Amino acid sequence: MRVSKMFGKTQRDDPAEAELPSHKLMLKAGMIYQASAGIYAYLPMAWRSLRKIERIIREEMDAAGGQELRMPALQPREIWQQSGRDAAYGPDAFRLQDRRDRQMLLAPTHEELLTNIVKANVLSYRDLPLILYQIQTKFRDEPRPRGGLIRVREFDMKDAYSFDADDVAFDASYQAMVQAYKNIYARCGLDAIMVQADSGAIGGKDSHEFILLADSGEDTIVLCPSCGYAANAEKAAVRKSPLPAEEPASTEEVATPGVGTIEELSEFLDIPSAKTLKAVFYMADGRLSVIVIRGDLEVNEIKLHNALDATDLRLASPGEVKEAGIVAGSASPVGLDGVHVVADDSVELGANFVVGANKEGHHLKNVNYPRDFTADILTDIALAAEGDACIDCATPVETRRGIEVGHVFKLGILYSEVFDATFPDQNGDRHPISMGCYGIGVGRLLAAAIEQHHDDRGMIFPGPIAPFDVHLLALNADNEDVAKAAEALYAQLGEAGFETLFDDRTDTAGVKFNDADLLGLPIRVVVSPRNLKQDVVEIKLRSSDDAVTVAPDEALGKIRELLGA
Repeated sequence: MRVSKMFGKTQRDDPAEAELPSHKLMLKAGMIYQASAGIYAYLPMAWRSLRKIERIIREEMDAAGGQELRMPALQPREIWQQSGRDAAYGPDAFRLQDRRDRQMLLAPTHEELLTNIVKANVLSYRDLPLILYQIQTKFRDEPRPRGGLIRVREFDMKDAYSFDADDVAFDASYQAMVQAYKNIYARCGLDAIMVQADSGAIGGKDSHEFILLADSGEDTIVLCPSCGYAANAEKAAVRKSPLPAEEPASTEEVATPGVGTIEELSEFLDIPSAKTLKAVFYMADGRLSVIVIRGDLEVNEIKLHNALDATDLRLASPGEVKEAGIVAGSASPVGLDGVHVVADDSVELGANFVVGANKEGHHLKNVNYPRDFTADILTDIALAAEGDACIDCATPVETRRGIEVGHVFKLGILYSEVFDATFPDQNGDRHPISMGCYGIGVGRLLAAAIEQHHDDRGMIFPGPIAPFDVHLLALNADNEDVAKAAEALYAQLGEAGFETLFDDRTDTAGVKFNDADLLGLPIRVVVSPRNLKQDVVEIKLRSSDDAVTVAPDEALGKIRELLGA
């Protein structure tokens, strides 16, 4: 491809609207065009990379026994209502109706539809196991699209689904998909780690994410440097430090004028925050809940959401708290009647806590669970933090930022039971099909690769997913000798099977070098008057600062060597 004919222009200045490196660099390189918030067109450079990623995905899915199919993005809303996910997705799902007033939905994923397809086609245990997949457009009305292709409203995803007769067979399918994912990331030149994760709106009993560690990532990952425990912060569990043992003392009310936060309370009474219990108020599906947690910990809203099995969860407004007769800043579950209480299990890891007295400017000392208050739900709802003790080995954990590039789910029989997707065994007895689902966002994978592989000059594409293998620069392209030598090398590269971007423009050397660094193709080859005088061409890896010169007839061999081809 000649740059003079290439659709999509590079920009000299950084786009003002872009924050993440991948977003900035793809806009600057003319790879994407923003049609609206979270909606992008892929221009030729990006599309070439995306097709390579798709090819790698297809090859690994096929090698794992997958069969590709294609399902519609437009689906009847009734199957989502039947599964309960119409409500679970809330405003994130695009809903519409057709001219006959039938309710429809633009699918964010395809579990419901494919379960019904499999139900119609699996007639016996002999039809299992199955792995079916597609690469298709998905739609999610993200409240805050950000980061270019990292979080968008329309995106391409590979979604795969496994169907098995029992848990043993399902575990084998799950592990096959996990290995396929590891192969995909390795072949794309990416360093991804697998972590425990929350299943979210997809549901199921367990799930794992694949994360690319990057400072610009929107996910927080909890890692143990000793035993290898790894989990998304939404899922991570840690060992909470118990306080020194004490005999429960009698409760005592103390005046705390002007004290409304845990920090102020700790300072006023000269006690550590771990000796306090704080109350936070949430509305869960329209019901007010009092959340109680030790003062040195923070509430993990994902864990709380799961504990309450809530569709809609949000912090209660001051008006809602006041309407319930609760004094914000001096509140606790002690003595509150008729209020739903959820307590973190940290309330059992200490004694003689200080809590609000439910009276303006007053607190209670020496409050103990369950003597002085009880909870409707007692469970882990705490957010893991840097330095907490690993749940498995007690080593202090580390936190890192990362980008999710894949998610695998153990659905079990969740959807099979909803849609009565069963099969007869050898004796004719019917059983629900065990399911798993497995997703990779193709565009997000491209963006994440750029987040992980770039410098202050531009992108540094991993070879397998680079739009082109070689960037050929003709300096002083209007020089007849340069033009002739560059054209000959361009033809040789093509005949040898190298995908080559040929900068045949008459722009200055500075413009061409800047564009080459910005685009970040694996190999840069320079033909210039100075090189021709020495009967050499210059070859350089984008990932290296050092260039080498070789005779023109040795160029192909050197490029093969550098690319490992």
